[in-house]
Amino acid sequence: MQRTIHYRGFEIDVELTPSAPDMFDVTFQIKGHDNLGILGARGYRIPLRNGPFSERWAYLVAEVAGQAAIDVLIGPAD
Repeated sequence: MQRTIHYRGFEIDVELTPSAPDMFDVTFQIKGHDNLGILGARGYRIPLRNGPFSERWAYLVAEVAGQAAIDVLIGPAD
């Protein structure tokens, strides 16, 4: 299952992979924006640790992790 979340001009692409009944491993990838050059070779999929997660938690944790990564890359929001 896949979902895209928009944040500060970027897209956080979240992908869930079933790992047990009703549980998922989750990865995310940051895409987009005209500042994409700052991502460079690091723009690959990032697996989240401490899973598997329920579907709801998987999306939430990936969204928060993606937003935190973007904030670290481009600085705090104005």
